[in-house]
Amino acid sequence: MKIKIVNKSKHALPEYATSASAGLDLRANIDASITINSLQRVLVKTGLFIELPIGYEAQVRPRSGLAFKNGVTVLNSPGTIDADYRGEIGVILVNLSNTPFVIENGERIAQLVIAKHEQAEWVLVEELAETERGEGGFGSTGKK
Repeated sequence: MKIKIVNKSKHALPEYATSASAGLDLRANIDASITINSLQRVLVKTGLFIELPIGYEAQVRPRSGLAFKNGVTVLNSPGTIDADYRGEIGVILVNLSNTPFVIENGERIAQLVIAKHEQAEWVLVEELAETERGEGGFGSTGKK
């Protein structure tokens, strides 16, 4: 699949790290470093603009290393970029650790996954088919 992209950042286009990678790394495109204090959130720009085909979305997801090592993650994970959005890709990061975290220009801050999706058509009914699980949720299937 080919996706149109405008790169106004100071960095190369996002790339897949391996041939089996699902996500492309997004880099911070900032003029000065940004410090995220404990429990603070910031919007970090990437300098990237994309044109997705209808029926696809781009999902902004956390980088596991950043989350595990530093407690920094994508706040609205996954963030959705719709096919009709033409603005700059921004990443909402939050610091869930107890120590400040500094983001530098060019740092890998999130990953972008391109995914196909469907739009649903509601069918209004009076009742739903029964299942073994029924209305059980929030841990109702137990620990295994």
